[in-house]
Amino acid sequence: MTSLTKSTLSLALNLQDVFFNNTSTEDFLATKTPPITSQTWESWFQIWLEMLVAALPSSDSYELSLRLTDDQEIQYYNAQYRHKNQPTDVLAFAALEVEVPYQIDEFSDEPLYLGDIIISVETASRQATEQGHSLTRELANLAAHGFLHLLGWDHPDDESLMAMLSQQEILLNHLPLLHQD
Repeated sequence: MTSLTKSTLSLALNLQDVFFNNTSTEDFLATKTPPITSQTWESWFQIWLEMLVAALPSSDSYELSLRLTDDQEIQYYNAQYRHKNQPTDVLAFAALEVEVPYQIDEFSDEPLYLGDIIISVETASRQATEQGHSLTRELANLAAHGFLHLLGWDHPDDESLMAMLSQQEILLNHLPLLHQD
């Protein structure tokens, strides 16, 4: 686990890259963009955290997990938790429940855990091709979507989906690497 610190606000990111670190993905790696570095992931989430910190419970440090995986594994989680036996692009499991009161002081020495994001790189690759942009941009898009879910955003209807997609675009526009895409 690594941490980034800017002023007094810090973010700890637990990156589990089981997709790019899996030897069965060698053929995929030979034809696609190399994996995004942990430092890049950390900087993206740090930027987004600082943009949206006003929407979070007050804390000096935050933590989240990001797991990059394949269609088979994400299908398992999608079936287990959403009762949909098919792969999906991104799943997010928020640790904070906005309706449940809690005392932040009890955990002030520990980072405030936001939750887990799981992304299927295989699905992201297909979507990137369909959308005509890079895998890097698609992974950033899915990470931003998952991050918003961790902060309580949801899209049960078209209006809330449009608002969430608009916020995603704002987050993506703050990533310098994506302006080259």
